[in-house]
Amino acid sequence: MTQRFSLGIDLGTTNSAIAVTDIEGERTDVVDVTQILGPDRIGEKPTLPSALYLPHPDEFPAEAVALPWSGAGGTAGETPGKTRAVVGHFARDHGAMVPDRLVTSAKSWLSNPHIDPRQATLPWKSESVTDKLSPFDCSRRYLEHLREGFLYAESLQGREWTLADGQIVLTVPASFDEVARNLTAEAAEAAGLGKVTLLEEPLAAFYAWTDQAGKDWRSQVGPGDIVLVCDVGGGTADFSLVAVNEKDGDLDLERISVGEHILLGGDNMDLALAYTLRAKLEGEGKSLDAWQFLALVHAAANAKVVLFDDPSLAEAPIAVPSRGSGLFAGTIATALDRATLEQVILDGFFPLTPVTEQPKPGRSVGLQEFGLPYASDPVVSKHLARFLTRSLANVRASEALTALVGDDALQGDVLMPTAVLFNGGVFKARPIRDRVLAVLGSWREGAAVRQLEGFQPDLAVAKGAAFYGRNRATGRGIRIRAGAARSYYIGLETSMPAVPGFTPPVKALCVVPQGMEEGSELTIEGPDLGLVTGQPAEFRFFSSEVRSGDAPGDVLPDAERELEETSLLEVTLPPVEELPAGQPVPVRIQSVVTELGTLELWMQHTKSERRWKVEFQVRTE
Repeated sequence: MTQRFSLGIDLGTTNSAIAVTDIEGERTDVVDVTQILGPDRIGEKPTLPSALYLPHPDEFPAEAVALPWSGAGGTAGETPGKTRAVVGHFARDHGAMVPDRLVTSAKSWLSNPHIDPRQATLPWKSESVTDKLSPFDCSRRYLEHLREGFLYAESLQGREWTLADGQIVLTVPASFDEVARNLTAEAAEAAGLGKVTLLEEPLAAFYAWTDQAGKDWRSQVGPGDIVLVCDVGGGTADFSLVAVNEKDGDLDLERISVGEHILLGGDNMDLALAYTLRAKLEGEGKSLDAWQFLALVHAAANAKVVLFDDPSLAEAPIAVPSRGSGLFAGTIATALDRATLEQVILDGFFPLTPVTEQPKPGRSVGLQEFGLPYASDPVVSKHLARFLTRSLANVRASEALTALVGDDALQGDVLMPTAVLFNGGVFKARPIRDRVLAVLGSWREGAAVRQLEGFQPDLAVAKGAAFYGRNRATGRGIRIRAGAARSYYIGLETSMPAVPGFTPPVKALCVVPQGMEEGSELTIEGPDLGLVTGQPAEFRFFSSEVRSGDAPGDVLPDAERELEETSLLEVTLPPVEELPAGQPVPVRIQSVVTELGTLELWMQHTKSERRWKVEFQVRTE
């Protein structure tokens, strides 16, 4: 079937968006998403807040929060008899006043290695919601809303499209491991989007920039450039490096490094401002209850935007209402001044730290409150320095990457970019962009790092995904070589005599090298491997962002010391009929990176056509 359009979906931690481009056209448009703006009030917005509110059964009539495509029964994707859910702007704004019924950061929970994202745990720690939702189900509902919103918007324009007519590209953080990527793809399929193509968010932002700049993008970068895609949104910070070279007279682009998954973003900044303002109010003898503090966070976020948008303002007023009968009489008034804003945001999160200063690990307390693994150090500058330091180690580990960036880039303590492309809502504020450029310039001994013009902090990822989908469908346009963002390994039990008091280390076999491209597969012929079938067996998976030089079949002597454990799979594989259960079966490993960007591992019996699929799964112990 001939594809008619490309659909790009940005499933964001804080906000989601969707964009579409005609396969044969040149224009990419953001689709305004129909959503609940208030009881009995429906409207369109360019973004869909990734927030889900679970109202009390008596809070709203069903028809007051019904969407056009869901009928009178409520929102799409609901099971009869279960709690109705509201997604989007009203969910976020109203839920801020009733946080016990509000779900946010489902995407971060989806990638949390310490919980099972299919278990109904959200809203986290809520005592008022009985029918909770899983992070997986929340993600599915967001994607289902975007799907229905797109089809509804197109129908209003007289275009009765079906998803089978399009190429669908869904973005994920570059820092997502294979478990989180697979869960995102599964959520999309459960939402009725079918088999989607996955694309890293920083690469989507880069594609959007080239589309926005047109032919001019080639004049902004050239051979030898290393572009930092610096993406800081509401809840996460994500970094990638793209190297620019020349091949056969054309510019050649390759993603050479990705960062760790860092839960640090604009939400942290709004909270820091609110704590500062609360301390000021308490110093004046005024106290805030929990509800008022939530209102203060929201007001501080708005005041921050006002001051950053208008440099002529010295301060922005803030009013925090009470919930009593005397609403206005109980209002607490204060103001956010520019000096406080710059001290908290610029000096607190983006100080001019030396490049050798790395994030400090959090103090380890014996008993901790369980929750999301937020960054323990709030200084973005330090996390960026760590990323560039690890990027240098990653490039040095590979002869191909070393040749790609050249010797000059390898001199020093970090792999320094020559240009930066900003992405994410935090970088709407010019003072924050200027501060990051100043930080990078100080690390280059005063040499300026160029800002690539034409970025779109809120909508670039969705637009870039649609642009990439069009290029993919037509075979035309630029393509950033990327492949697997990290190298992957499977644990091997060490064969050695038992020694009292000594546990032999777990070895690791490299099964997917960093950069393995989509649509490719490989077979690891050695070493000799034995697969346990017919009885419970444990598979441990590991990964690394800094071992680009490891080749398929390489064995590392100590996985736990050198790698990050990604997932644990406990499974009983079907036995080979003629062999007793538990007897190791000789196998070869076949690794596949699909055209859609997902990873598959197969164990091929060396003496027959029998094979077993071993999947990355969430570690839930």
